[in-house]
Amino acid sequence: MNDLPRCPSCGSEYTYEDRNMYVCPECAHEWTTDTVAGSIDDRRIVNDAYGNVLNDGDAVMVIKDLKVKGSSAVVKVGTRVRNIRLVDGDHNIDCKIDGIGAMKLKSELVRKA
Repeated sequence: MNDLPRCPSCGSEYTYEDRNMYVCPECAHEWTTDTVAGSIDDRRIVNDAYGNVLNDGDAVMVIKDLKVKGSSAVVKVGTRVRNIRLVDGDHNIDCKIDGIGAMKLKSELVRKA
């Protein structure tokens, strides 16, 4: 059983120790043993366009017209989106928009309502 921490970059469980560093053989990420103790309390912090911290279940408003990929629909400025879910990735907000359906949004394009 491997008691070493998972890779913070890719989540691989196959990390190994090299002197005072941990190394991931899958993505070649290296980090120190000191950062592991600090990363236990770290949480994903997502900010909106104005720097407000977003949480799961918040309501946000769109601050820019957004074209919907693969459709002629547009999400207009001021559209209110309720009950967001924060996810990892480039588009870090999962939500449902009335009249459009399920979408992924970037946090830089919304403000907390």
